[in-house]
Amino acid sequence: MASREFKLMAHLMRRAGFGATRQELDRRVAMGYEAAVDDLLDFGGARALDEDLVRRYHPEMSAQLAGGPPPYWLYRMVSSTAPLQEKIALFWHGIFATAYYKLTMGRVVHNQVETFRRHGTGRLDALLVELSKDPAMIIWLDNQDNRRGAINENYGRELLELFSMGVGSYTERDVKECARAFTGWTVGNTEYSEVCARRNSIWPYGRLSWFFEYRPEDHDDGEKSFLGHSGRFTGEDVVAIICEQPATARFIARHVYAFFVADEPPVPQWPYVPPRDPRAIDTLVEAYFGSGHDVGEMLRALFNADFFKSEEVWNARVKGPAELVAGVLKLTGEFAEPRYEIVSRIGQMGFMGQQLINPPTVEGWTQGRGWIDTGNMVERVNFASERLGDASQPGVEAMVDRIASRGEDGAPPEALVDDCLDEMGAVVVAPETRSALVELASGNGNGAGPNGVRETASEMVRLVASTTEFQRA
Repeated sequence: MASREFKLMAHLMRRAGFGATRQELDRRVAMGYEAAVDDLLDFGGARALDEDLVRRYHPEMSAQLAGGPPPYWLYRMVSSTAPLQEKIALFWHGIFATAYYKLTMGRVVHNQVETFRRHGTGRLDALLVELSKDPAMIIWLDNQDNRRGAINENYGRELLELFSMGVGSYTERDVKECARAFTGWTVGNTEYSEVCARRNSIWPYGRLSWFFEYRPEDHDDGEKSFLGHSGRFTGEDVVAIICEQPATARFIARHVYAFFVADEPPVPQWPYVPPRDPRAIDTLVEAYFGSGHDVGEMLRALFNADFFKSEEVWNARVKGPAELVAGVLKLTGEFAEPRYEIVSRIGQMGFMGQQLINPPTVEGWTQGRGWIDTGNMVERVNFASERLGDASQPGVEAMVDRIASRGEDGAPPEALVDDCLDEMGAVVVAPETRSALVELASGNGNGAGPNGVRETASEMVRLVASTTEFQRA
């Protein structure tokens, strides 16, 4: 049975990435825990499948699902040497939820995800300014219609309500003043003719990449009163004010806790339901202000905190579909190079309730238990057991070989089950689940020669993938 040190590293990799193979866990345990945290937060020299090679199989970046950005992203989740970079992009994608179905152009959402990779662990101030200039976000929340003398409040409202402070932390006047500050922040490449301008269309010349454009003649440069401050504020000014608010620190801290530590109630309940661990939120708020609003330093404090390391929060999150699919594919090793079959995996992820770059609303996906219903659960279990039950996949074959080689000397069923759990990323199961697996291993020919051990090992891998615990992080 694996040591607690090994299991803790597996817990870290499930939260800071998408799980890890036995070899990667051994390598990171040898580093030491704090050094592994530092390594995860260092994205320098990150490598993944070469994008030019991927484009041979998925050339159309403007498409939604079949050949567009989602396969690119899933390849990176599975192959990147900086898994936290992809995990933080997924975190922000669920908060700053921007969807293809309104934009009808996948490339701009792909570019937004790249922004999350570049700025997702930096200062919140910089991330919010970049987001406010992001063409996908501008069109998604109608800021191209936000003009001097005729404001559109949509982006200003969501910036305060969903992206930074939360309900109840601002007034209606703050919403209007925030909108005024962002007048003139719009998108280029959308107005080719009077007809096109009237329709606010990306046509008639095909899907063209938008870019941010500031139009000073359309910016309201007048005096504004915002969150107790007065001045001739620009968008950058209001972002700076927002990021200084205690409400912002607590709102972002609770999001970080819910995504990286343990499931919380849905965001609309937060004004009425206290955090699961108020002291943990206080720790993250302290890290936020102590680092000048640096999200990476919040994560460093989180991963090194006792509340994160506690066994009480192991398996305390339901994996989102993207987390589950990427974690399974890391173990199977079936996408060491681009293959068009990844489109099917994207489709299966959608059947589980999550289409990358296409969240259902501006509030994103309902996390936690919201991922689970009878239909989704069947899809999740079938996917995991099917992929990990295929012994022809290179990662599965290697796992089975290692488990079988250690069981050929007549190891008891208990040892074989524990070895299987460790190979699959130190999966922690309930005592009754382990007892059931041991019973099944005992009756499946374990110890009856190499072939019997291998058959049992292969069956145990498939069964572990079917457990409730495997669906949790």
